[in-house]
Amino acid sequence: MRFDFATSIDRRQYPSQKWQRYASDVLPLWVADMDFASPPAIVDALSKRVAHGVFGYGRTPDSLRQTLCEWSQQHYRWSIEPGWQLWLPGVVPALHLASLALTEPGDGVLTVTPIYPPFLKVAERTGRLAQTARLAEPVSAGEGWRLDRDALEAAITPETRLLLWCHPHNPTGRVWHHEELAIIADLAERHDLIVVSDELHCDLILGDERHRPLAAAFPDLAKRIITLWAPSKTFNTAGLTCACAVVPDGVLRRRLQEAMRGLVPDVNVLGLLAAEVAYREGEPWRQALLDVLRNNRACLGAHVAQWPGVGYREPESTYLAWLDLREAGLGDSPQSALLDRARVALSDGADFGWPGFVRLNFGTPTTQLQQALKRLDTVLGRS
Repeated sequence: MRFDFATSIDRRQYPSQKWQRYASDVLPLWVADMDFASPPAIVDALSKRVAHGVFGYGRTPDSLRQTLCEWSQQHYRWSIEPGWQLWLPGVVPALHLASLALTEPGDGVLTVTPIYPPFLKVAERTGRLAQTARLAEPVSAGEGWRLDRDALEAAITPETRLLLWCHPHNPTGRVWHHEELAIIADLAERHDLIVVSDELHCDLILGDERHRPLAAAFPDLAKRIITLWAPSKTFNTAGLTCACAVVPDGVLRRRLQEAMRGLVPDVNVLGLLAAEVAYREGEPWRQALLDVLRNNRACLGAHVAQWPGVGYREPESTYLAWLDLREAGLGDSPQSALLDRARVALSDGADFGWPGFVRLNFGTPTTQLQQALKRLDTVLGRS
């Protein structure tokens, strides 16, 4: 089956964070929101559900739970149970919920930077102690971002209780190797940490690797791991606010369930339907999407190669590129400079804990991406 990833869709006709944050002449390549229509199977199922006309309180269907179990076994070789699943409206709420439910005021919440910005707000918003460790950045050609074991262990204190982990990694695009995940497992066990593993981008690996959930790679550690999944990035359904926390340990699961009551709304009925259809019927579309993203990544790489002073390591996963512009001559805020001079909106690395960097979303029709890259060429390219 052929799918349309080439047609540019007018997204300004409806309220949109991505397309209405900036002026109408700006091309937005910032927030992690693709410009592709969701899979036809999802659109068709939602159309039929909307035609029903009643949108009362729903419930998580058993068929969705079973479908996710089958997806997990088929794609990750991880046998999960329906009862391990807590469906909730989004991964970001789940991060905050975990902090509230599983730590006490004054406990440390640790994460590794650069990192998706909401990670850095969890401790502050929940009255906990914010702790960070830095990844080791590339130092030579061909080298990628690396987990720095010494830096991570040095950041752990007696107060540290919760580790927020991102696997695959946003924004660098790293697919963590087993040896790196073993570091996380060892530190969590020795320091008695609970790990929230955000695996939102796990179905967007662009190489030949197969995603291995942290809890599956280290079964003995599963009792202290909360795995977060969602169809939102892979199938572009973020606005339907539907995610799942997979929690094998009954004690952790009950604590999360108790904390959810009265604080977190139920997932909306359309989000639950979209999730089930995505995991049951979306695989052909996902494979076609990966081909488009690989092509767009190559297109981006060809342009970056002509941008002196710009550091770039090809992402191994997702549709996000992490660019080092500290030597590009754009001043203290490269994001602002490119917005002003090229009229292209990127995500500011300062929000990820690393000023001087930007994150670029290449999950958009290729012609649209090329238009934005040509604009960036005028500022970053060789004169």
